[in-house]
Amino acid sequence: MEQFWETLREIGNDFVQNTGLAIVRAVAFLVLGLVVIRIVQIIARSAALRSNKLDKSASTFIVSLITVVLYVALAIVVVSSLGFSTAGIIAAFSAVALAIALALKDSLASLANGVIIIFTKPFKKGDYVAIGGMEGLVQDIRLFNTKILTYSNETIIVPNSDVLGSKLVNYSDMPLRRVVIEVPVPYSADVDAVKAFLLESVKAYEHVVETPAPSVVLAEYGESTLKLSVRAWGTTEKYWDLYFDLREIILKALDEHGIEKPHNQLEVRMRGDAPRGGDA
Repeated sequence: MEQFWETLREIGNDFVQNTGLAIVRAVAFLVLGLVVIRIVQIIARSAALRSNKLDKSASTFIVSLITVVLYVALAIVVVSSLGFSTAGIIAAFSAVALAIALALKDSLASLANGVIIIFTKPFKKGDYVAIGGMEGLVQDIRLFNTKILTYSNETIIVPNSDVLGSKLVNYSDMPLRRVVIEVPVPYSADVDAVKAFLLESVKAYEHVVETPAPSVVLAEYGESTLKLSVRAWGTTEKYWDLYFDLREIILKALDEHGIEKPHNQLEVRMRGDAPRGGDA
C-alpha cells in the first residue's frame, strides 16, 4: 500500500514539475499574448486612421494583416510551450497553407490585386471609372472585388483580378475634362463667321473655364458638309452638364444665325437617250 501511494506521489510530482508547469506556462503565454495583440491592434488602428496617406480600406487591411500575423505567432508560441516541436508545427502550417492556396488560387489572385489597388490607388470611392467596357461610380473597394454603381442604378461587382487585368479608365482622376462636339455645316456657309459666333457662345457658358481656352476648328471635309470641332474645358464634376448644355447652345446659335442643317445629298445626272436600233 505504501508503494502505491509512493508511486502516485511520484506521478503527481512529475505532473506538477513537467506537464502541469507546461500547461500553466501555455495558459500564461495565451493570456499575455491576447492582451498584447489587443494593445497592438489599438495602436495600429489609431496610427493608421491618423495617417493621411492611407484610406479606410488600406487601414483596415493593415490592421487585419497585423492581427493575423500576431495570432499565428501566438499559436506557435503556445503550442511549443507545451513541448511540441516548433519545426513540425511550422511544417504542418506550411502544408495547410499550400493546400489552401492551391484550392483558392483565383480568390487569392483577386486578393493580391485588391491589395495592389488599395495601395496604388488607381481610383478611389466616388470616382467615375470604366473597367473592361463597364462604366459607373465606385461604391466600395474590397479585398476581393470592387463594387460599381451605374447611372441606371445597377450594381456591378467586378473581381479585382479583372480590374487590373482589363483596360481601366478613371474619368475623375484629373480636375478638368474636355468636351468635343462635332458640328456639321454646309459648304456654302461662311466658315470664319460660324467659328466666331460658336466660340462666343461657348465662352459665355458659365461652366466653361478660361484656361485652357475653348476653341473651334475646321476638323474635316465631308462629302456634303464641313465638320467643325467645338472644344471646351470644364471641371470634372460639371462634365455632363457641360456636354449636354453645349449641344443645346450650339444648336440655338446655328438657328439664330440662319445656318441651315446640312443633309446628305446625292447628285444624279441623267444621260441623253441612246439612239434606238433601226432608226434612220
